[in-house]
Amino acid sequence: MVITGKPARQRLLPYLLVFPTVLFVTVFTVYPTLRAVVNSLYRQRLNIAKYRTPAFVGLENYIQLFNDPEFLTVLTNTFIYVLGVVPLCVATAFVFAELVNKKMRGIGFVRLALFHPSILPLVSAATIWMFLFTPDYGLFNSALRLFGYTGPENWTANPDLALMSVMIVAVWKNTGFFMIFYLAGLQNLPQSVYEAAKLEGAGPIRTAVSITLPLLKRTSLFVSTIAFISAFQAVDHVFVLTGGGPSNKSTILLFYLWQERFEKLNVGQSSAITVILIIILLVFTISNFVVSERKEVDYE
Repeated sequence: MVITGKPARQRLLPYLLVFPTVLFVTVFTVYPTLRAVVNSLYRQRLNIAKYRTPAFVGLENYIQLFNDPEFLTVLTNTFIYVLGVVPLCVATAFVFAELVNKKMRGIGFVRLALFHPSILPLVSAATIWMFLFTPDYGLFNSALRLFGYTGPENWTANPDLALMSVMIVAVWKNTGFFMIFYLAGLQNLPQSVYEAAKLEGAGPIRTAVSITLPLLKRTSLFVSTIAFISAFQAVDHVFVLTGGGPSNKSTILLFYLWQERFEKLNVGQSSAITVILIIILLVFTISNFVVSERKEVDYE
């Protein structure tokens, strides 16, 4: 019995289907990443004549960065920002999704109101919050006066409050977007599990902790991953609200990268910062992937 192979057209079809994606990833991800790795091994300053020509220095850019107190401050700010914004966004998004996952009059308007900040351009959102943070008549200071605080607090210029102000805007802007993923997950959960829990006398909090969260583990991993990546991409609202100040107290990694590349024209060190950023994101993404591949509990 002779078994003939597939026609050439059928053999080529899978490769033709993935070719556009491979091309896109190669041009816009792989090549820029490799270029950043290569550039990080060279010293090049476009605004200094004697350093304008690239010169191979090996790992010197990385050594200088990790010996620079300013860069270490930026790294610290970045991790504080990420550790503050990501868990709060994810937790608030889950709570909002639970609250709006109901069939009642006007619930669509509530969902829209919670989601609306996420469709605003980040620059516009930061501009709105600039009014709220205004020292004299801003909403925050007006609210503090109700509790007896009389001093006009300059939120974005205070070294102790500048980074927190940036974090507040990020949480307000992104929570509604992450809520949509949780809401979609909640609406696809098996109702039989909740009926059984209700018969056993489980309350709303116990049901959410013991049933809903475990069932939405994959959703939580996905949301936490995109929230983590989004936190490291923060730059627009930092530029509008604080400009990285005062004294770099609100400068985070991507904004520092922008300063090195486009203000100081330091190609070598900005490429090194890019590689460091890619490594951090890669480590977190791989870790999340490993966690997501663990065997899940079957609640059916």
